[in-house]
Amino acid sequence: MNTKNNYDVIIVGAGPAGLSFACSLIDLNLKVLLVERSTLSSIANPKPDGRETALTHNSLKILQKLGIWDLIDQSKVSPLKEAKVFDGDSDSLLNFAANKSSIDALGYLVPNHLIRSALYTKASKSENLTIINELSVESIDTNFSYGKVTLSDGQIFDSKLIVAADSRFSEIRRKMGIESTMKDFSKVMIITRVSHEKDHNQVALECFNYGHTLALLPLNGNISSVVLTVPTDEADQILNMDPEKFCKFASEGFNGSLGELEQIGERFSYPLVGVYAKKFRSTRFALIGDAAVGMHPVTAHGFNLGLRGQDILTKSISKAFDTGRDIGSDDVLREFENKQIHLSRLMYFGTNGVVSLFTNDDVKAKKIRKLVLKFADRFPPIKSLITKHLTESKKSNLIPF
Repeated sequence: MNTKNNYDVIIVGAGPAGLSFACSLIDLNLKVLLVERSTLSSIANPKPDGRETALTHNSLKILQKLGIWDLIDQSKVSPLKEAKVFDGDSDSLLNFAANKSSIDALGYLVPNHLIRSALYTKASKSENLTIINELSVESIDTNFSYGKVTLSDGQIFDSKLIVAADSRFSEIRRKMGIESTMKDFSKVMIITRVSHEKDHNQVALECFNYGHTLALLPLNGNISSVVLTVPTDEADQILNMDPEKFCKFASEGFNGSLGELEQIGERFSYPLVGVYAKKFRSTRFALIGDAAVGMHPVTAHGFNLGLRGQDILTKSISKAFDTGRDIGSDDVLREFENKQIHLSRLMYFGTNGVVSLFTNDDVKAKKIRKLVLKFADRFPPIKSLITKHLTESKKSNLIPF
């Protein structure tokens, strides 16, 4: 092998999952290559994209461990103190509050682009990391001895392990012959920032209205992120709606609880497609982030699940490295997959079940979800379990480690 082109780990994709994994490997003294098809400026200085990432307590600890948290402007971090879930215009309500548990906040809202920028800042300082931009992986081949990628310009690189983090529509996953189930929700998520008259008190609101879902994420000050999910054929109408009309529509969705709204940010839109890979590993190959599991955003756990997955893989690699074992061996990757697949299966299919129930306008479905909300809100053990699951607090028995 050409030692110049020989790496310990090759990561494909410099999104949040790929960058966080690269940061996790910094202290292991491994030679790492990160391949990203977009420009260097786009990952070094990502533009605001409207999305707010809801970090769980576990994700916060991982980012602190990686030295990422201190690189984020803390004035832009918004604590989530309470969350209320409504069902249409009925009185059905599910309420989660941090002050009713042992935690100070349910989670922390951080602009997505700030997390990505901090991850790149940390990763770029590593002397063991090489980043190649504006090239894609043309082909990939693995065997029991090593893995190999050929880039679109003809360069060939070898490694002990290849990790794909190239989005839910992963080309590398396909090239490795790993099947995935894909669910097109036929919905579009529309996001923008608004200011409002009344204080939100750091309370998130989510209302499953008939025909669409409306959520409000409380940011610092009298500012919130409005997230509207509508059928795809209605998306253009909403995106082109006059700002005043849009704000009136959003305000009425929350019964005017925040007073008059004013749009202060650009409107962004994202089609909703869920993806679940049939397996997370192959010979000297692993999937992390959306390439493994692409979540519906209703539980806001997509980034958290991806961050947890790369952390599990890093721990398996670190254990092997410390004991002199092959970091790309099947035993190492099997350990990673066994730990991650239990959690991700529960999250993915559980979330899809929630989405199916709460976006179904059938009369029977409406009755069922009203009963579900009332039961969950009035039965403390269930409510406590859901809260721990949402926050990934240590006491949750849904999280096995």
